[in-house]
Amino acid sequence: MAIMLQYKMFDLLRAHLTEPTSRGLAIAISRAVSDGSLQQGQRLAPIRTVARELGLSPSTVSAAWSLLIRSGTIHTDGRRGTVIARLREPGPRRYRLALNRTGEPRLDLSTGVPDPALLPDLRPALRRLPGAVSPGSYLDDPVLPELQDVLRADWPFGPERLTVLDGAMDALDLLTASLVQFGDRVAVEHPCFPPLLDLLESVGAEVVAVDQDDDGPLPQSLTAALDQGVVAVYLQPRAQNPTGAALRPERAQLLAEALADSPAVVIENDSAGAVAGADLISLDRWRPGRVVHIRSFSKSHGPDLRLAAVGGPASVLDPVIERRLLGQGWTSRVLQHLLLDLLTSPETIDQVGAARAVYAERRVLTTEALLAQGVPVSGRDGMNVWVPVADETAALLHLAAAGISASAGSPFAAKEGMAPHLRVTTALLREGYADFAAELAQAARLGGWTGPR
Repeated sequence: MAIMLQYKMFDLLRAHLTEPTSRGLAIAISRAVSDGSLQQGQRLAPIRTVARELGLSPSTVSAAWSLLIRSGTIHTDGRRGTVIARLREPGPRRYRLALNRTGEPRLDLSTGVPDPALLPDLRPALRRLPGAVSPGSYLDDPVLPELQDVLRADWPFGPERLTVLDGAMDALDLLTASLVQFGDRVAVEHPCFPPLLDLLESVGAEVVAVDQDDDGPLPQSLTAALDQGVVAVYLQPRAQNPTGAALRPERAQLLAEALADSPAVVIENDSAGAVAGADLISLDRWRPGRVVHIRSFSKSHGPDLRLAAVGGPASVLDPVIERRLLGQGWTSRVLQHLLLDLLTSPETIDQVGAARAVYAERRVLTTEALLAQGVPVSGRDGMNVWVPVADETAALLHLAAAGISASAGSPFAAKEGMAPHLRVTTALLREGYADFAAELAQAARLGGWTGPR
């Protein structure tokens, strides 16, 4: 019976196999799993047997197995050999873990979102909207020419192509689908924004972690990642989530020099946008034509706008724009008119500037209060602080007992072995900094941590 099942499996794989390569075999098995032909727990034949039956070399099959193991499609199970793994639940697994909280906290600092009270008032812009919007057409330009002019005037470089998409994650999703194939290696910051890790996992990419400090990714760590043949490098140039790192020109230049001989596309996600406190530094200054820059307006102007601008080389963005024509086509021009009004209204510009100053002050007050308690905090920009703790679970439970919620650090890890941390959203901490810092310091020490020596 087992032999009959094996030969049936080979017939199945031959039907799915479109090219005699490791990637072709990996894709064939992935498709067979997706359509239910191969089931969880089903054992695969030994590598040499698969190679002989499919007319491939053992090294090709072994490389395919490596791709499938990294994507979580198969795993080695001791005496049972190599088997089809339990299918992962679709969706933002790490992101949901990062937002997991106990009960209803009186002070929720786990979300990473802006303070609703600091978002600009949309009502004046909405009242002006009816006179500004002309009847729509399927044939109109996808991006309002007036909005494009405003965006280009404030872009960190002169992009060959610029478009508007439905938020930063939509941009990351579309760019990843266009640039990254199953089994490709991509470089990300460590620690990293959990939804990006979830997205890369969903497309079967192999994540290569790049260590960072307060000034952004470390050049030597990026060089090591590039030596592994990455096709894309994802980074946040300022207000990095979760650490608060921000690029300085000297660091950006070193990173660009490390990338000089690499074909990898750099994808910069300026997620905080206009409410980030640090100056915006783009690698395009030293590496023109190989950088895509994303600017989100969710944290600065309103999450429900679902708008982000994307600028970069036409060779990268044109396939994204063309592919989008098979889906939503374009981002609502009504929302684009609204964004145009917000970006040019003196009242709104002042409101966003005031919010930027408040966020910076809240971060400084939090970090100073924590340092007074002997708790070190990294980073210098953004809405969050990255706090080292002895034990994440113990720290979170202690805070929960005090009615405070924070994010566990583990979902942000791009590689194993990261020291325990919590992410705390300072954007939502309006008062009581000393009391909060004392509570967090107690939580951080549970399990034996005693602070720096």
